[in-house]
Amino acid sequence: MSTIIRKKVSSNPFSGEHAFFVTTARGVEEVLAGEMNALGLSGVAVEKGGVRFTGSLADCYRANLWLRTASRILIPVAEFPCDSPEHLYDGVRALPWQHFLTPDTTLAVECNLRDSALTHSGFVALKTKDAIVDTLRDHFGRRPNVNPKDPDLLVNVHLARNRCTVSLDSSGISLDRRGYRTESGEAPLRETLAAALVAHTGWDGSVPLVDPFCGSGTILIEAALKALNRAPGLLRGRCGFQRWPSFEASLWRRVVEEARQAERTTVAAPLVGCDSAAAVLSTAAANSRRAGVEEYISLSRSDAGDLVPPPSPGVILCNPPYGKRLGDDEQLKPLYKQIGDVFKQRCAGYTAWLLTGSPELAKAVGLKATRRVVLFNGPLECRLLKYDLY
Repeated sequence: MSTIIRKKVSSNPFSGEHAFFVTTARGVEEVLAGEMNALGLSGVAVEKGGVRFTGSLADCYRANLWLRTASRILIPVAEFPCDSPEHLYDGVRALPWQHFLTPDTTLAVECNLRDSALTHSGFVALKTKDAIVDTLRDHFGRRPNVNPKDPDLLVNVHLARNRCTVSLDSSGISLDRRGYRTESGEAPLRETLAAALVAHTGWDGSVPLVDPFCGSGTILIEAALKALNRAPGLLRGRCGFQRWPSFEASLWRRVVEEARQAERTTVAAPLVGCDSAAAVLSTAAANSRRAGVEEYISLSRSDAGDLVPPPSPGVILCNPPYGKRLGDDEQLKPLYKQIGDVFKQRCAGYTAWLLTGSPELAKAVGLKATRRVVLFNGPLECRLLKYDLY
């Protein structure tokens, strides 16, 4: 059997210090690390696609509650070489799954593969599931059920270059799903990416923030949550760890209460959103209401060319449409030229930030960017461009 690196598991498998891996979108790792350092987490180390830290069960709870740009918080429980189905099965089978599951709980397995002998993610997930339920059948005499849509325990398998890491997903539902956005406009930003954009601008709530293409309002809502020091996890339903046998409800209540006590009740400067579509603005208003920040955001129907921002200084942050099909760029170039003209003519004293997936459209703005940040909106490589408007 393969050599397995795993933690010694006690009656409470999460007592003491543990290693955690926090996943995020590509390009957001440094922002996430900054959040984690501000939260006081230890051993913060940036890697591609995520950031590691070490901490206690309370740190895991706090990270799930507070991190704005994180996707999932994983707890690695084993790592072993794996170049065959037998090595995979034996490595997973050797883990004490009875500490994480009972026959009355449900599980699901997700996996991602890269440069390995095993190339079919569905097969790897199935083989992992077989090893887990066989272990539990041996221990309890019966097996748990699989629930791919809403499991009590989500197991993550990462297989890269024939090395397998098995982790428990403490978040359950992805952390970008805050709970306030039950409907959205066309091509909405994920909440976590919107929070990353706000972080990149350095906006701290002391000056106005303007989004002339606010869509479903995600950027403004994430900015308001930050300005209020409101933990984004307070808006969510249950985290994955709340359904585990080891869940400590009293500890979770304490962490939540600390977060509520840390909230502010006022925002020092206005948050302004505009869009040309009335239906989308209605969605933005509903989303901000569900997020509990409606009173802090001003929404109005207008074209980007009609933008008149509050007195400077301030920050403009926008995600205008960008073409995904051949010919879209040519149709959108006049819009981007108009954006540049408005920046030059009416926004002196502001700092403007624009996210786009098209270099050609960026050129149409007609201004020289003083900074470029590479970010990924899903699979699409984008640039967040900074313009200092003197």
